[in-house]
Amino acid sequence: MFAQIWAVMAPVLACAGVGYFWGRTGRPFDMRMVSALVTTVATPCLIVATLGKTGLSLAALSQVAGLFVAIMLLTGLLALAAIRLAGLSPRVFLPSLLFPNTGNMGLSLCLLAFGDHGLALALAWMMLTSVVQFSFGLAVVSGEGLSPRLLAHPILISVVIAVLMVVFQIRLPAWLFNSVDLIGQLTIPMMLVTLGVSLSTLRVRHLGPGAGFALLRLLLGFAIAWSVCALAGIDGLLRGVIVIQSSMPVAVFNYLLAQTYRQGADQVAAMVVISTVLSFLTLPLLLMVTMP
Repeated sequence: MFAQIWAVMAPVLACAGVGYFWGRTGRPFDMRMVSALVTTVATPCLIVATLGKTGLSLAALSQVAGLFVAIMLLTGLLALAAIRLAGLSPRVFLPSLLFPNTGNMGLSLCLLAFGDHGLALALAWMMLTSVVQFSFGLAVVSGEGLSPRLLAHPILISVVIAVLMVVFQIRLPAWLFNSVDLIGQLTIPMMLVTLGVSLSTLRVRHLGPGAGFALLRLLLGFAIAWSVCALAGIDGLLRGVIVIQSSMPVAVFNYLLAQTYRQGADQVAAMVVISTVLSFLTLPLLLMVTMP
């Protein structure tokens, strides 16, 4: 079991470690360019290629969507209650508690632990998370309401294409599939390297409530996902993917939004760094209870 767990953790730690030490040595890394490339090109290609390759059914996607809604609503309600009890601002803390790192860490862990089928389910979860984060999450942080620009986001467009491919059983021509698949393979290693670089540049100036909420993100995500799966009778690979994706640390994107809209960026940075460090320590236990 230890060898299996280490086989999953080692590539994640290696890629993130490369990014971290690259950033610490001051070598050039265009974060804006890489993030844009991964978000607008590589990730959409990965979504289309993976769902086209695994042949995930519409029933499976619908089941994932239903579980996602249940877990997201419960997490949001409990997170909001905790924030209100602490007398803090939802604009600062709610997105960080609600949107974990389903991309950089979640996708890679699910791929290594469960193979291509696990990656397909993890991508479906990440797609739903991205849609909610780029709409509701952005509205919360900015205070400006929902933006119609979401409709033109490449990830949303790729979601629509992937769902249509599943519904109508469309298969891409070999030349197009190979091209999209190759570009999509950039996603996971680049996400992990970018995560490492981000961690090397984030500075935790003071802990404050960020430390407590970082731990709450991990505990709340795991407890709600496990409970919902137990109540719904979900087990096996699907439960493993859902629990892993729900138990990930705070996504770095939450810090970028907090910095952009000046909503407690220091506190969000503390949540990102502390929850990520804690997650590396808790990953063996998480994989132990989710891997077959």
